[in-house]
Amino acid sequence: MRLDLTYFIFFLWVGCLSLSAQKNVDFKEEVEAITEKYKHLRNKKQQTVVFTGSSSIRLWDGLEQYFPEYRIINTGFGGSEAEDLLEYINPLILDYQPVKVFIYEGDNDIIFRRSPVRILKTTKKILAHIRTNLPHTEVVLIAVKPSPDRWHLRRRYQRLNQKFEKYASETQGVAFANVWDVMIKGEELNESLFIEDGLHMNEKGYSLWYEVLKPYLN
Repeated sequence: MRLDLTYFIFFLWVGCLSLSAQKNVDFKEEVEAITEKYKHLRNKKQQTVVFTGSSSIRLWDGLEQYFPEYRIINTGFGGSEAEDLLEYINPLILDYQPVKVFIYEGDNDIIFRRSPVRILKTTKKILAHIRTNLPHTEVVLIAVKPSPDRWHLRRRYQRLNQKFEKYASETQGVAFANVWDVMIKGEELNESLFIEDGLHMNEKGYSLWYEVLKPYLN
């Protein structure tokens, strides 16, 4: 019995170390690459729209072609959480002086055991920075999406989305884009929207996102 308990504690410790290692990601180089890519677009007269957040934004191939009438900047950085976006808010959002910002965070936060309350609190800090520096900029919070890989966490994702939606409804200049519902068929997830990893979307998935997000750019 004592040996079994020792093994349990050991594997629990290893699991915690693994999770900690995953969380301690240094995004500095990736952020520098993003800012280098878009440095020529800063402080221009043309109105800019920023899409930012974790890999569901970063991997949106041809995002600019979906919205050709706008100057779109994609500052998504894979594996990020809301706290990472807060840390890099200047180079990823504020420096471009956008008229509108679409934010997708919360997906990885839940995996790393952040509570919906904590995620919302961090999101509010992000929006406070935007409001202070860019008082006329509108923000769209994109709902955390369902996925086959994380379907077992769907209740937590839904609670987070409910908090995002409530906060947006009570806050001027903030909107909530519900991409969750269009990815569900009946009560089941539409798995045809995803690539083989069961987490990231294919073109069909992004086309659905486009239909949901398009009205927020009118």
